[in-house]
Amino acid sequence: MKFKKTRARLNRQSGGPEGSPPEQGAARAETGRGVKLRRVLILGAMGLGAFLATFGVVQWRNGRTGKGPLGMVWIPAGEFSMGSETEGAWPDEGPVHRAYVDGFWMDEHEVTNSQFRRFLKATGYVTTAERPPDVEELLWQLPPGTPPPARELLVPGSLVFVPTDRAVSQDDYRQWWKWTPGASWRYPEGPGSSIEGKDEHPVVHVSWDDAAAYARWAGKRLPTEAEWERAARGGLEGKPFVWGDEPPSDAAIFANIWQGRFPDQNKASDGFVRTAPVKSFRANGYGLYDMAGNVWEWCSDWYERDLYKSRTGKGVVGNPRGPDGSQSGMPQRVQRGGSFLCNDSYCSRYRPSARHGGAPDTGMSHVGFRCVKAGGAVGGKDD
Repeated sequence: MKFKKTRARLNRQSGGPEGSPPEQGAARAETGRGVKLRRVLILGAMGLGAFLATFGVVQWRNGRTGKGPLGMVWIPAGEFSMGSETEGAWPDEGPVHRAYVDGFWMDEHEVTNSQFRRFLKATGYVTTAERPPDVEELLWQLPPGTPPPARELLVPGSLVFVPTDRAVSQDDYRQWWKWTPGASWRYPEGPGSSIEGKDEHPVVHVSWDDAAAYARWAGKRLPTEAEWERAARGGLEGKPFVWGDEPPSDAAIFANIWQGRFPDQNKASDGFVRTAPVKSFRANGYGLYDMAGNVWEWCSDWYERDLYKSRTGKGVVGNPRGPDGSQSGMPQRVQRGGSFLCNDSYCSRYRPSARHGGAPDTGMSHVGFRCVKAGGAVGGKDD
């Protein structure tokens, strides 16, 4: 029954899945190619220069102001264009609007298995996936008159991605998501799997409730959706990816995403079939790792599909937050960043503007989180 519950939640998340001109002389052709090559080199140098300048300024600031909170980097206050209306953007990413956020500290990478283990050892906390489902809570969320589930179904577990053995229609993701009794952060693929040797991989199978509990223990909090996107962009204004303009490919690898035919053939050109150790790929302009791919990251905001429409015509929105509560029949919190399952043929949500909603009491094998901390930069300035 919990599978049915979770499947129902999945069905409500984000609406489901995810020639040359004629030659005009050899000399002219050669000249054209030379001009084009120079343009490519110049534009590439400009893009790299912008990245290095942003990265350098932020690193200089962190160094100048002394050490901040351990493992965190300073995200300067400022405005940015939030959302996207480009080709490939999902409807909930628009309209684009200007947003301002105050400066804050952010974990340089996703919370790892080793960090999460310390939290559990210190507090005795038991994650959602490790607890038996609550019958009354289940029935409350199901249609009136639904009979209670069989006792044998009321066991701890979570949803695990299982690749199909052949090409399938991408219209029904229940073909590759399997309710797996015993799956949890300790056993990410279910009984028989392990996180041994994966201390530096991001923790998965954490619900929003689990992530919020960790953040409170650590003296931090989950980022707002606006803070997350501001940080993910790394100072690059209006770019489609956290690293700039170049689309990912088998030859251009920037993040841990799915390469090949989804959901049955992952070529793993990036070196990873599932999660990758944090900091396996280049940091963005603010010094943050894995803001694209690897695992989805929980945000503090409630998810609303048409949220950005309400901000149209309001100028710069200061420190925007989501609605006061869930606006759908099934409560959802915002998830950002995409995961190792993202693929252009199905889900290209590894872009910084991409949004997603997830049930706050449900973890999955591609969902993790990172934390933020408010306050001025060490040394006095906050921007």
